[in-house]
Amino acid sequence: MRKVDPVKYEEKRRAILEAAARCFGRNGFHGASISHICAEAEMSAGHLYHYFPSKEAIIEAMIDANLERAANRFGETAKGESVLDALVTHLERSAPDDGRRASLLFDMFAEAGRNPTMARILSKHSHEMQALLVDLLRRGQEREEVDRSLDPEVVASVLISLVDGSKTLTLRNPHLAPHSYGEALRTLISRFLSPPASK
Repeated sequence: MRKVDPVKYEEKRRAILEAAARCFGRNGFHGASISHICAEAEMSAGHLYHYFPSKEAIIEAMIDANLERAANRFGETAKGESVLDALVTHLERSAPDDGRRASLLFDMFAEAGRNPTMARILSKHSHEMQALLVDLLRRGQEREEVDRSLDPEVVASVLISLVDGSKTLTLRNPHLAPHSYGEALRTLISRFLSPPASK
């Protein structure tokens, strides 16, 4: 039996995910077939199925990668970065620059209404992102960077909706400069989360 090189395996897996993201961006979830993804990744279907058994599995891996990036970003607060900076950076990096990720997000929401596998994937992602944000917010409250009167569970849900909503910015206004909405998000989050000024 041939031994699998874990480094090469992970490199190929990432290449497939990048190819799939391009296909989903161009054609949407339904429009991007496995054959399209195979062509983009320059491999046979049999080879691709060795890494991912379905399109849903590809989407789940993309979501897991996003969660890992968020966990790493929020983990920086343990090294001294402020909670506000961590949140705004996450929002800025989540907002798309060309609208393609927004279209895919809406495709996924629609698909979840009729596809139990996709519904499970999105529910799992929401639960795990909620947990990351709640932990971050509680850390901010302990450090007196976040208003202690706020309920971290409720605020985390609001922030998830804000992240999702931010993905529509370039669809609604393609000419909006990324730095301008980044500054607006920073102001919005700062005023929402900051402890009240002492009188």
